[in-house]
Amino acid sequence: MADTVERREFGAEVGRLLDLVVHALYSEREIFLRELVANAADATDRRRFEALTDPALTPPPDAKVAIAADATARTLTVSDAGIGMSKEDLAENLGTIARSGTRAFSQSLANAKPDERPSLIGQFGVGFYSAFMVADRVTVTSRRAGTAESWTWASDGQGSYTLEPANRAEPGTDVVLHVKEDAAEYLEPVRLDHVVRKWADFITVPVTILRDGKAESANQGAALWRKPKAEITADQYAEFYRQTGMNFDKPWATLHWRAEGATEFTALLFVPGMKPFGAVETDRDSKVRLHVRRMFITDEAGLLPGWLRFVQGVVDTEDLPLNVSREMLQTTPVLARIRKAVTGRVLSELASRAKDPEDYGRFWENFGPVLKEGIYEDGERRAEIAPFLRFRSSGQEGWTSLPDYVSRMKDGQEAIYYLVADDPDALAASPQLEGFRARGIEVLLMSDHVDAFWPEQLGRFDDKPLRSVTQGAADLSAFADAAEGDAPTDAAALVAALKEALKADVSDVRATDRLVESAVVLSAGTGGPDLQMQRLMRRAGRSFGAGRPVLEINARHALIRSVAARHEAGRTSRTRPASCSTSPGCRTATRRATRWPSPAGSRPRSPERRRRVRTR
Repeated sequence: MADTVERREFGAEVGRLLDLVVHALYSEREIFLRELVANAADATDRRRFEALTDPALTPPPDAKVAIAADATARTLTVSDAGIGMSKEDLAENLGTIARSGTRAFSQSLANAKPDERPSLIGQFGVGFYSAFMVADRVTVTSRRAGTAESWTWASDGQGSYTLEPANRAEPGTDVVLHVKEDAAEYLEPVRLDHVVRKWADFITVPVTILRDGKAESANQGAALWRKPKAEITADQYAEFYRQTGMNFDKPWATLHWRAEGATEFTALLFVPGMKPFGAVETDRDSKVRLHVRRMFITDEAGLLPGWLRFVQGVVDTEDLPLNVSREMLQTTPVLARIRKAVTGRVLSELASRAKDPEDYGRFWENFGPVLKEGIYEDGERRAEIAPFLRFRSSGQEGWTSLPDYVSRMKDGQEAIYYLVADDPDALAASPQLEGFRARGIEVLLMSDHVDAFWPEQLGRFDDKPLRSVTQGAADLSAFADAAEGDAPTDAAALVAALKEALKADVSDVRATDRLVESAVVLSAGTGGPDLQMQRLMRRAGRSFGAGRPVLEINARHALIRSVAARHEAGRTSRTRPASCSTSPGCRTATRRATRWPSPAGSRPRSPERRRRVRTR
C-alpha cells in the first residue's frame, strides 16, 4: 500500500502563507469551523446545480453538513454529501494554496441564469487552511460525484502533502482535524453548537452536530431577509427583531429592501421603539451584522456611522469574499459603497417618518442626542442631518425643528439663537432669555450632552448663523421692547468703576438691553466659547485662553440705578474745598466718601464681597 502513497510539495510558499492564515488573516480562532462549514455548503450547492443537467448527480434528499467530535481520538470531522473531489481536484484545490475550486467554478457560471446559480461562499481559496489554527494534521477523504474512486489528501502543513487511494461509499467529502492540545474546546458539542449558530445559523444547507450519539440540528437555515416582503408578516419581523437584537419592545421602524446595480445586497434593519439600557451611550460603534450569502462575517464592519448606532439588523451581500478578516474589510471599496447606500436609506426613512410630528417625537426622545453627534462628526452629511434635529423652544410648546424656527423668525432677525445648559428645567428661567422674550424673539433651548459642541460645527442653517445667547453679541435694539420699566440710568461712570474693581475677574463690563427682571448677567466674550462650553472645559481641566466672562448690567433695574446714584454721590464728595487741606476731620470725611458706596445701615463691603454678582 505504501507504494500507492504519493508525496507532493505544495504549489506555493506554504510556510509563509500558512503562517499568514493562522496568525494574521483571521481575528478569531473559531473562524476555522465557519470556513469548513462554508466549504461543505458550497460543495452541496454545487452538486445540486450540476444535477440540473445531469440527474445522476442529484444529492440525497437529506443532504447536510455533519459535524462530529471524538474527544478520545482528539479528532473533529466535518462531512458533506456534496460534489466531492477527484484526485486531480484534491491536488489542484488543496495542494495549491490560494487556488479556489469555488472561485474557478463561479467563473464558469457567467452564462447561467441568475435563479439557477448556486450560492457559493468561498472566493480566495485559503479558508480551508484555517483548519491548521486548531489542528496539527488534517486529512481529507473525498469521492467525486459520478465516479467510483475515492482519495485521501493529508498534510501537517509543513510544506508537503500526501495523496493515496481511499474507500468512501457515497460521493462527498470528510475533513478530519487532529486537534491540538490547546484547542480541546472544539471537541465539545456545546462549543461547536455555539460557533455554528453564531456564524452559520442562516445558511440553507442543514448543519447537525453529533451529541450523545444523536445528530442534533445546529442552524435555522431560513434567512428572513432573503424572503420577499410580501411573504413576511409583521409578527415575523417583530420576532426576528427580538431574536437578533435581544430586544423586548416592538421596532419603531422596519426597513427591508434589496439593492441592485453595481453593488448588490439585501438589508433588514430596525429602529428600536425604546432606548436600550445604556448601550447606545456607552458603545459608540454600529453593530449591524454583515453576512456574505447568509454566512455571518462580523458585527464590527461599521455598516452605519456611530451617530446611527441605534439601528439594528442585517446586511447580506454576494459581492464580498468570505475569507477575509475584519481588518481587510475596512479597505474594501464594495463595503464603502454599501455603507453609503445603507446610511442614505436610513436617513430617507427618518425623513419620511418626520412628517408625523407625534410619531417622530417618540423617536427623538429616545435617540435624538445620538443623531446630533452626526453634525459634529460627519462633515459630508452635516447639512443633510440638520433638518432632522428637534428642540425645545422659548416660544413654542413641544418639539420644533430648524426649518420651523426659520419660518417664524422676526423681520430683521439675522441669526438663529440658542441657549445651552445642563439642567433643562433651568433653561426657561434663565436671565439670558429676558431680553429675547420681551421682544418676541424665539430661542432654542438645548440640554443634551452634545449640544455644547455641534452648533459651532454646523455654523449656519438656511444661510442663518447659529448664535449662543450667552455670547452677548446679540444687538436687540432694532426690536421693540414689550417690557415696561423705568428709563435706563446713565451708567457710564458705574461701568468704568466696575471695570476697575473687577478687572481680575471679568474681561469687560457693559450696559445691556438684554435684561428685564435681572440686574446683571454674565456672558461669554465675542469670538470665544460660550459659557456652557467653558464650564465643560473647566471640568475637563482644559484651558480655553483668557476665557474671562463679560459682566452685563441692566441700567433700568432699581438696584443698578441705586448703585449708580450712590457711586455718583461718592464721586462728587471726593472734590475737597481748599480749607480742608489742614483739617484732620475733613481729611477723614474725604477718605470715607471715596470708599465703595454701601446701603444705609450696612457695613462697608470687602473687595471679595464687592465681586459677588448675581449670575444666574
